[in-house]
Amino acid sequence: MRRAEVRTELDHSDVVADAVRPDDTAQIATRVEDGAVVTTIERETTGGLRSTVDDYVVNLDVASRVAETARPTSHAGVHESDARTREADARDHTTTNTRDDEPTTPDHETQP
Repeated sequence: MRRAEVRTELDHSDVVADAVRPDDTAQIATRVEDGAVVTTIERETTGGLRSTVDDYVVNLDVASRVAETARPTSHAGVHESDARTREADARDHTTTNTRDDEPTTPDHETQP
Protein backbone atom coordinates (compact mmCIF):
# COMPACT_ATOMS: atom_id res chain seq x y z
CA MET A 1 0.00 0.00 0.00
CA ARG A 2 1.29 3.46 -0.97
CA ARG A 3 0.47 6.45 1.24
CA ALA A 4 0.73 10.24 1.02
CA GLU A 5 -0.21 12.91 3.53
CA VAL A 6 -0.99 16.40 2.23
CA ARG A 7 -0.90 19.18 4.83
CA THR A 8 -2.09 22.65 3.79
CA GLU A 9 -2.11 25.58 6.19
CA LEU A 10 -4.98 27.99 5.48
CA ASP A 11 -6.79 30.79 7.28
CA HIS A 12 -10.10 29.06 6.55
CA SER A 13 -9.05 25.42 6.97
CA ASP A 14 -12.33 24.26 8.52
CA VAL A 15 -14.37 25.57 5.56
CA VAL A 16 -12.01 24.05 3.00
CA ALA A 17 -11.93 20.71 4.82
CA ASP A 18 -15.74 20.64 4.85
CA ALA A 19 -15.72 21.32 1.10
CA VAL A 20 -13.32 18.52 0.16
CA ARG A 21 -14.45 15.99 2.77
CA PRO A 22 -17.37 14.67 0.65
CA ASP A 23 -14.69 13.23 -1.69
CA ASP A 24 -13.30 11.09 1.14
CA THR A 25 -13.41 7.34 0.53
CA ALA A 26 -12.03 4.30 2.32
CA GLN A 27 -8.63 5.39 0.94
CA ILE A 28 -8.94 9.15 1.61
CA ALA A 29 -9.35 10.78 5.04
CA THR A 30 -9.48 14.55 5.59
CA ARG A 31 -9.23 16.33 8.93
CA VAL A 32 -8.23 19.69 10.41
CA GLU A 33 -5.16 19.82 12.66
CA ASP A 34 -3.74 23.02 14.16
CA GLY A 35 -5.29 25.25 11.49
CA ALA A 36 -4.27 23.03 8.59
CA VAL A 37 -6.23 20.73 6.29
CA VAL A 38 -4.57 17.33 6.50
CA THR A 39 -5.55 14.59 4.06
CA THR A 40 -4.15 11.07 4.05
CA ILE A 41 -4.44 9.13 0.81
CA GLU A 42 -3.68 5.42 0.41
CA ARG A 43 -3.64 3.53 -2.88
CA GLU A 44 -2.34 0.17 -4.03
CA THR A 45 -0.12 1.53 -6.80
CA THR A 46 2.19 4.50 -7.17
CA GLY A 47 0.34 5.59 -10.32
CA GLY A 48 -3.01 5.40 -8.52
CA LEU A 49 -1.62 7.40 -5.61
CA ARG A 50 -0.23 10.03 -7.95
CA SER A 51 -3.56 10.39 -9.79
CA THR A 52 -5.55 10.64 -6.57
CA VAL A 53 -3.17 13.20 -5.03
CA ASP A 54 -3.30 15.24 -8.23
CA ASP A 55 -7.13 15.23 -8.23
CA TYR A 56 -7.21 16.09 -4.53
CA VAL A 57 -4.82 19.04 -4.90
CA VAL A 58 -6.96 20.49 -7.71
CA ASN A 59 -10.11 20.11 -5.56
CA LEU A 60 -8.33 21.64 -2.57
CA ASP A 61 -7.22 24.62 -4.67
CA VAL A 62 -10.76 25.23 -5.94
CA ALA A 63 -12.24 24.91 -2.44
CA SER A 64 -9.64 27.30 -1.04
CA ARG A 65 -10.32 29.90 -3.76
CA VAL A 66 -14.07 29.67 -3.26
CA ALA A 67 -13.72 29.98 0.51
CA GLU A 68 -11.45 33.01 0.11
CA THR A 69 -13.79 34.66 -2.41
CA ALA A 70 -16.86 34.00 -0.27
CA ARG A 71 -15.35 35.62 2.82
CA PRO A 72 -17.17 38.89 3.53
CA THR A 73 -15.07 41.98 3.00
CA SER A 74 -16.01 45.43 4.10
CA HIS A 75 -15.75 48.59 2.06
CA ALA A 76 -16.94 51.86 3.54
CA GLY A 77 -19.24 50.01 5.92
CA VAL A 78 -20.94 48.00 3.15
CA HIS A 79 -20.18 44.34 2.58
CA GLU A 80 -19.48 43.30 -1.00
CA SER A 81 -22.14 40.60 -0.70
CA ASP A 82 -24.70 43.30 0.18
CA ALA A 83 -23.74 45.28 -2.93
CA ARG A 84 -24.06 42.15 -5.08
CA THR A 85 -27.48 41.49 -3.54
CA ARG A 86 -28.63 45.01 -4.38
CA GLU A 87 -27.39 44.58 -7.96
CA ALA A 88 -29.25 41.27 -8.28
CA ASP A 89 -32.40 42.88 -6.85
CA ALA A 90 -32.13 45.67 -9.41
CA ARG A 91 -31.88 43.11 -12.20
CA ASP A 92 -34.93 41.27 -10.80
CA HIS A 93 -36.98 44.44 -11.15
CA THR A 94 -36.02 45.04 -14.76
CA THR A 95 -38.85 44.82 -17.24
CA THR A 96 -38.29 42.27 -19.98
CA ASN A 97 -40.14 41.44 -23.15
CA THR A 98 -41.15 37.92 -24.03
CA ARG A 99 -42.79 39.18 -27.20
CA ASP A 100 -42.32 42.58 -28.78
CA ASP A 101 -45.85 43.71 -27.94
CA GLU A 102 -46.15 42.36 -24.36
CA PRO A 103 -43.77 43.76 -21.71
CA THR A 104 -43.63 41.66 -18.56
CA THR A 105 -42.69 42.43 -14.98
CA PRO A 106 -41.93 40.25 -11.98
CA ASP A 107 -44.96 38.57 -10.36
CA HIS A 108 -44.86 40.87 -7.32
CA GLU A 109 -45.37 43.98 -9.46
CA THR A 110 -48.48 45.04 -11.32
CA GLN A 111 -48.68 46.80 -14.60
CA PRO A 112 -50.51 50.17 -14.93
